[in-house]
Amino acid sequence: MFTLSAFMPFTDLLAVGNNINIRIGLIGVNGMGWTNLNAILKNVNVTCTALCDVDENILKKREADLAEKGVKVKTFVAYKDMLHGDLVDAVIIATPDHWHCLQMVDAVKAGKHVYIEKPIGNSIRECDVMVKAVTQSNSIVQVGQWQRSQQHFKEAIDFVHSGKLGKIRTVKAWSYVDWKKTIVKKPDTAVPDGVHYNLWLGPAKKRPFNANRFHFEFRWFWDYAGGLMTDWGVHMLDYALLGMKVSDPISVMASGGKFADPNGASETPDTLNVIYEFNDFSIQWEHAIGIGLGPYNRSHGVAFIGDNGTLVLNRQGWEVIPEKERMQAVPLQKSKDRGLEVHMTNFVHSITKRDSTLLSAPIQVGAHIASFSQMGNIAYRTGKKLYWDSTKRKFTDAEANAYLSATYHNGYKLPQV
Repeated sequence: MFTLSAFMPFTDLLAVGNNINIRIGLIGVNGMGWTNLNAILKNVNVTCTALCDVDENILKKREADLAEKGVKVKTFVAYKDMLHGDLVDAVIIATPDHWHCLQMVDAVKAGKHVYIEKPIGNSIRECDVMVKAVTQSNSIVQVGQWQRSQQHFKEAIDFVHSGKLGKIRTVKAWSYVDWKKTIVKKPDTAVPDGVHYNLWLGPAKKRPFNANRFHFEFRWFWDYAGGLMTDWGVHMLDYALLGMKVSDPISVMASGGKFADPNGASETPDTLNVIYEFNDFSIQWEHAIGIGLGPYNRSHGVAFIGDNGTLVLNRQGWEVIPEKERMQAVPLQKSKDRGLEVHMTNFVHSITKRDSTLLSAPIQVGAHIASFSQMGNIAYRTGKKLYWDSTKRKFTDAEANAYLSATYHNGYKLPQV
């Protein structure tokens, strides 16, 4: 497993000079892709020159949205057409997870810098390939783990590392999503006008078009993603590992299922508990769809439970709850910045300085936590307690190792780098 780096420095939003103009292309213009683009455009030396999406309906809407702001862009349906030539210097990749590896590898081979949404890959082997591709290139690649650029997260981990909590025996990380409901089954339909469905499927298994698998809902199907385990797990578990200064677990086991709606259309579990074993402590992950009251009355977070007290951290801030009279309480320390905007500025600054060591979330960080989260899904899908061999980068169980690689279809192959 990759070694976790410490926090990288980040810059103030006003600190990036405008002496180098960076032309951005966006691949996947709906949802988070659009949010990412608007965040990076707050930097004065960044312009958007191209948009790419397989849904021409969304593509035209975003083109019009930019035109209203006086920004004229070229549009593409096939991302490789965008990568040719010198129209863009960098790309934001915000497509479904099953496309991330192919698109990022092609982008760095084309000499482009990349901002890649999390989780970076849909399998552990994809993550390995992506790290190798970046290290063999001159590209600056930032992963969308934007909390890595937030000040209050850094301060919380510094407190954990101070030792004031005492011996930490358990770390809990979680995501409870009350705004998301289960998916009612829908019939297959004809492909909507303007949607290039074969390009959307890419390496995924050929299936009839179904609205349940398209746009946002793709993340609840194994063909394209890993459910909440890889969607939110990569955020919260990243800090669990960082706080404990660890990398590889000894073992992992999981229990859960489709408990909220056994007959719903989704495939990934709506309820899941995962335990990662380390030498003298454990990290526990839990998630639930349709419930908002998670541990410590927070919908998401990570808790470091020590002999003296517990530090609870999430996007809103952090606090310390003392164990009886063993330490002083620390009241809620609220978030001080806009994490995504700071993260994007960190990406831009690293490009202008041509220095990947300045990145808050380099490819190694994204690959490590995506792989770690995938382990939880693999334990769930096998129903076994699995042991990880960090030297060989595989499990000691053959059934589990079958899940290390994503199966590519439709003539696509895992990139060779």
